[in-house]
Amino acid sequence: LVVVVVVVVVVVVVVIIAVVQVVVVVQVVVIVLVVVDVKEVEEIVVVVVEAAAVVVEVKLVALVLVVVEAVVVAVVVVVVVVVIVIKVIAVLVVIAAAASVVVVVVVVVVVVVVVVVVVVVVVVVEVVILVTVTFW
Repeated sequence: LVVVVVVVVVVVVVVIIAVVQVVVVVQVVVIVLVVVDVKEVEEIVVVVVEAAAVVVEVKLVALVLVVVEAVVVAVVVVVVVVVIVIKVIAVLVVIAAAASVVVVVVVVVVVVVVVVVVVVVVVVVEVVILVTVTFW
């Protein structure tokens, strides 16, 4: 039973890490698409070369900041999830020793739900930050 619980927890953690990595990659792709926007290219052609250079610099700084921030958040999420999982495993071992399968299953379900909620909240915050940086 404990082995099954540990396997489930490990799978959940791997899935969460994969989701976070995908989110970061998607953000980078979106940011790159924003930086190389067709309208902006036209505007840069119209505007003076120096002004264009400033626009590009500002966009690149924004790009770097958002990418760094996304990576930091991803790392924080992974660390938090790992800590939660370690605590949960400790609790599950105690529960498994003293309780029924039903209790363990309920605890696992609750943990999975909590972790999913945390990831969703992080993704929403990331999207808000991305939109804010893009359209400031």
